[in-house]
Amino acid sequence: MTLTYSDQEIDALLREQKPLPQDYRTRIRLNDKRGHREQELDIEGANGNQFRLILRQSNFNTLDFSIIVAVCPLDTNQSFRLRRYNGKSHEHSNHIGGNTFYDFHIHTATERYQELGTWEDAFAEPTDSYSDYHSALLHMMSECGFESPPGDQIPLL
Repeated sequence: MTLTYSDQEIDALLREQKPLPQDYRTRIRLNDKRGHREQELDIEGANGNQFRLILRQSNFNTLDFSIIVAVCPLDTNQSFRLRRYNGKSHEHSNHIGGNTFYDFHIHTATERYQELGTWEDAFAEPTDSYSDYHSALLHMMSECGFESPPGDQIPLL
């Protein structure tokens, strides 16, 4: 079964409040893998949807990172990438429109790209909203409905 979502459903999922657990800071610390560091954190949204925060950064190139928010429907082992915040480590070309760029960029899932048969989040736009892994993570959290735990006196991250 292939997961598909309309643009309106994608927008609603991105806007859904995603309360972070009290210990989220320790749970998103990156662990060493072969050539990179990574971590995942599962979060239940305010409407009961299951989300996964997926974090990855290269050990060799600080500009090579990916921060992903995905929805993981119950009773499946699948995930659907709603948005992906990438570093400035590679060139990206959009299949529709054909524009190519080498910059920090944000991938967003769209109906058009699903219909084309590519990855749901193949569409991307360059951004100057962040300039490194940490600022990309903060930007993603502010754009995608993540909420600090109750009583948290420290801003996100």
